[in-house]
Amino acid sequence: MKKPKVIFVDAVGTLFGVKGSVGIVYSQIAQEFGVVVSPEILNKQFFKSFKAAPPPIFLDADIKDIAQREFDWWRIIALNTFEGAGVLKEFSDFSAFFSELYIHFGTAEPWFVYPDVPLALVNWRRLGVELGVLSNFDSRLYSVLQSLGLRDYFKSITISTQVRAAKPDPQIFQLALQSHSCSPEEAWHIGDSITDDYHGAKAAGIRGIWINREQNY
Repeated sequence: MKKPKVIFVDAVGTLFGVKGSVGIVYSQIAQEFGVVVSPEILNKQFFKSFKAAPPPIFLDADIKDIAQREFDWWRIIALNTFEGAGVLKEFSDFSAFFSELYIHFGTAEPWFVYPDVPLALVNWRRLGVELGVLSNFDSRLYSVLQSLGLRDYFKSITISTQVRAAKPDPQIFQLALQSHSCSPEEAWHIGDSITDDYHGAKAAGIRGIWINREQNY
């Protein structure tokens, strides 16, 4: 198999994951605000809200407004999560709670790096392969990668909210390729989503590789 010029990797679920679950983190921080709710219920409601949300792309926003739009996008997901769990009205100040939650997910604290990641990154770089992150995350990805000790491995970071296209749209893959002056045939993309990562990459002419972190066949 010919060595690729560039390997793109997804972020959440591929490079790093949430400690425990999103529901556990939401529940712990909610408890600091006097709201007690089961992590299992929150986890279920979070994924329901997340899947129902529109893609995180803001076509009508000025670049200076992107950070606020990202914040608002996640705030609606959190609102719907706690509404679905039946405890939204128990917050005396949901805005203060959400601000803390949002900041928390921009740090290293709620995340862990998958054990196979550091060695893979070192080996790929030793082989002369350029590396890029290609993610439907948001601008907090820069601080998360930095705090997890991963930032310096990557020549490019392509984030849906900033390029106004989200996986599986081929456009976001094409924009990532431009950062490396690379043709689709010379690139691989690795990610944990069959739809966004594997099929999205293939639709853009890139070799898609699915990494099954959760054993979800």
